[in-house]
Amino acid sequence: MKRYFVGFYFLLQREDEIMGDDFGTNDSEEDEEDDENLLPIEKASKKLAKKEAENRELEQAETLTNIAETETFKLPSGQEIEKEIAEPPDLVAVSQRIKDVVSVLTDFKTKREEDKDRIDYLSQLKQDLCTYYSYNEFLMDKFLQLFSPSELVELLEANEVQRPVTIRANTLKTRRGDLAHALINRGVNLDPVGKWSKVGLVVYDSQVPIGATPEYLAGHYILQGAASLLPVMALAPKENEKILDLCAAPGGKTTHIAALMKNTGVLFANDAVKDRAKAIVGNLHRLGVTNTIVSIQDGRNFSKTMAGFDRVLCDAPCSGTGVVSKDPSVKATKDEKDILRCATIQRLLLMSAIDCTNANSKTGGYIVYSTCSILPEENECVIDYVLKKRSVKVVPTGLDFGKEGLARYREHRFHPSLKLARRFYPHMHNMDGFFVCKLKKFSNVIPDKLKPEENAT
Repeated sequence: MKRYFVGFYFLLQREDEIMGDDFGTNDSEEDEEDDENLLPIEKASKKLAKKEAENRELEQAETLTNIAETETFKLPSGQEIEKEIAEPPDLVAVSQRIKDVVSVLTDFKTKREEDKDRIDYLSQLKQDLCTYYSYNEFLMDKFLQLFSPSELVELLEANEVQRPVTIRANTLKTRRGDLAHALINRGVNLDPVGKWSKVGLVVYDSQVPIGATPEYLAGHYILQGAASLLPVMALAPKENEKILDLCAAPGGKTTHIAALMKNTGVLFANDAVKDRAKAIVGNLHRLGVTNTIVSIQDGRNFSKTMAGFDRVLCDAPCSGTGVVSKDPSVKATKDEKDILRCATIQRLLLMSAIDCTNANSKTGGYIVYSTCSILPEENECVIDYVLKKRSVKVVPTGLDFGKEGLARYREHRFHPSLKLARRFYPHMHNMDGFFVCKLKKFSNVIPDKLKPEENAT
């Protein structure tokens, strides 16, 4: 009998080892102390019960997740919409509905209501986005045509946040490393703006006014948005060239060009508004620029006054849809007439810039067109127009980041080379929305004008 008991005991021990291997344990030390008084078979039973409980919890969580994923979001009825219009907007509810509608649109076949189509959801989304972010319907329509719903929400959120303060070191007077060292000693927290720029610095915080330091007053740097560095980088000015900045005020890009030219050659800085030209003169003096002539003339007619430039920068005035974080009034004030008016002026300015350029220049013959707008009507449409009116072609900008320009947009089909242009967005690049395109002029001959009947169309 004793031999039988000993054999049974070892059998239980062996079973305990097997069960332990199968189920494992992560019990705490306290649980181990409590389990010391249990028989091996009881311990195995307890472990099995614990494992089953964990499995049940996982199944319940999975079920809840599946229910949430398959639950159909219902658009508000007409009465609910009328009630919302009559009362002050509940922004929390509107925000949640934006998320729900975007979720439906990302998996439309699975999550939509049977009797609703995509237009219904997009209409509700547009209305909610206008309410929540304070845009007018015209501008929101334009954005919805340009971005997917989820990306549009990211853009609108980015527009609510101020872009980082950036400065450009003036290489005519200092080096970026020396400037950074001097500002750090004054309590300025800063970093290089990125590997793509050798002169830009981003300022996180400062114990002194960044626009009133001795270094600023001495002209060692200028406050300038990161995106504003890009057109000049694309222009790539060379020493001893003859260069024109057609729309120069307040002078940030002009002084950048002069620094790259190392105060050699000649640089013309033009602006149509006399008061704005004063800012150019002030910045030129402060930053020690000596190779620049300031003029006040309508840029659309500048080619009638002077031509033969090696390079021309046309940073055209625009609707400002890329700088909403700086000017929130853009949200509610821009309409179709504003966009059409801007596009017309931009076409005329760019054609004037092309006419000012010398196609036979040994070092240049380049034109850079840029705007702080993200709308194709002010960017790709303008470039596509001048490609048909002047002897120019699109060439690479030399910028190694940014999204490609649009070769097609809704019913428009642009020249394929427009993919060489670059687009920059607040939600992607943490800088102002910007468009940069570089053109090469290959002939000074202006192509024949379109036939009257073609112009009529």
